Amino acid sequence: MSIEKMISEHPQVHGDEDPKLGKAVKHAMYCAAICNSCADACSAEDGDMAQCIRSCSDCSDICEATYRVASRRTGGNVSVIRAMLAVCVKACEACAAECDKHDTDHCRRCAKMCRECAEDCKKAMEMMHDDAVAKA
Repeated sequence: MSIEKMISEHPQVHGDEDPKLGKAVKHAMYCAAICNSCADACSAEDGDMAQCIRSCSDCSDICEATYRVASRRTGGNVSVIRAMLAVCVKACEACAAECDKHDTDHCRRCAKMCRECAEDCKKAMEMMHDDAVAKA
């Protein structure tokens, strides 16, 4: 099952979905899971991983909230979706920077996913801004 297909099949979308928003939703879902897993793996590492655990946990929660809000298509709340995407970008960038400090496979994977998610959220925000300007 594809989240992009699910969004496109919504009665109020009528197949006219935005692929950039769909991709941001998908990557936010993945990022939430990967950050959660990384935080757990960090808790099993030797040394002080407290900040990494915190960054990953925060990012996971923010990504989850973002994908949940952004995947709702009934009605409209573009300003809130844009705000959620912006917070997601900030959390992902902070988490990637923290994970980059650690030489573990799980932190490398987490940092990569965070960067991908941040990039996709930025692209979705640009699209939403362009649409808002075009419709104004």
